[in-house]
Amino acid sequence: MKMSSDISGFYKLTPAQRVEIVKKFSNLSEEECNLLLNTGSLPLDVANRMIENVVGAIPIPIGIGVNFLINGKDYLIPMATEEPSVVAAASYAAKMVRKGGGFHSSSTDSIMIGQIQTVGIKQPELARTKVLEAENEILKMANEQDPVLCSFGGGAKKMTAKIINTTLGDMLIVELHVDCRDAMGANAVNTMCEAVAPLIERITEGQVYLRIISNLATERLVRAKCVIPKEAVGGLEVVNGIVNASAFASADPYRAATHNKGILNGTIAVILATGNDHRAIEAGAHAYAAIKGSYTALSKWIRNRNNDLEGTIEMPMAVGLVGGAVKTHPIAKIALKILGVKTSREFGEVLGAVGLAQNLAALRALAHEGIQRGHMALHARNIAIAAGAKNELIDLIAGKMVKEKKIRMDRAKELIEEIEQKETY
Repeated sequence: MKMSSDISGFYKLTPAQRVEIVKKFSNLSEEECNLLLNTGSLPLDVANRMIENVVGAIPIPIGIGVNFLINGKDYLIPMATEEPSVVAAASYAAKMVRKGGGFHSSSTDSIMIGQIQTVGIKQPELARTKVLEAENEILKMANEQDPVLCSFGGGAKKMTAKIINTTLGDMLIVELHVDCRDAMGANAVNTMCEAVAPLIERITEGQVYLRIISNLATERLVRAKCVIPKEAVGGLEVVNGIVNASAFASADPYRAATHNKGILNGTIAVILATGNDHRAIEAGAHAYAAIKGSYTALSKWIRNRNNDLEGTIEMPMAVGLVGGAVKTHPIAKIALKILGVKTSREFGEVLGAVGLAQNLAALRALAHEGIQRGHMALHARNIAIAAGAKNELIDLIAGKMVKEKKIRMDRAKELIEEIEQKETY
């Protein structure tokens, strides 16, 4: 009999009870159900409190990026990713950068912007003026919502207002600029926006709809730079290749999208490992890449007067050391301990360096040996495993596919069958 997904009270059930329903709906085996409920290092009761309708957890491998020297300090970088070659590439790039003195990172204050959308205003310019005149009153009300944040030097620091023209007419957007200190800040900023909304309605005689944080954190930026001796990167020809690849990405959004994806391969792996919001980081990064009207690269690489390679990166980095899964997920807590950062700004500066390292590794591979050489060797192991290879057979099958340059599921299965037939005889 066909089952319905219209399930009343699903959220009230235990994870095991939910799995029983999913089992019947999707025809799961007992083994598959047990795998779902075996959440490993994330206790099921903790997972059940983190999100809704929990039936299990999905483990993602965590590797350690090594060789990182950032602002004169050594770091081990915990990176959670399912993609082969990311951790190895970042580590290799960091080793090259180390020969030029390491990464140098900086950051701005931890300012996030909360937006209050006001519509139905008869005289938008007059309303904007009135709102700006009430800035002190609005900021005072906002800061009353989070005395703890204010006690640490954070809180709403200023307010701006702008009129935007939309398909539905003019809207007045009031923006709170909030110093979130070591938190990412979404909860604090949203609470402040909601609290001041009625006051803004009274001042403007308009109607407030949205009251929410923006993930385009233009006042919470991280910058990183490095210089790599041409010998360390592989010679002048490789330097030229990287510089040309960078110019390509700066000028063409199709290339820039993949260029920036390579940066995020590194930063998002660290974000995931530490329980931060990777969706906010990605949204902010891509929006920032297009902030001048055309999507472009977040990093730039040039050849300096000594013919050495110089790289820079600038991007929003709204991360936190408190709140959310950061202090709930046991592995996230361990990852932060490994990383050893003391403030969210230091954390952001590390992430900028990791992104630049990942970008360097990808561009060097493209310019020097082709992106597939190292990546596909690691990918071949995943194909071998998916085809059914186990233990020492995994590396044997992967090695054969790489040698043949036929890294495909059908070829992996053929090789497994050939080896099994030989063993039978």
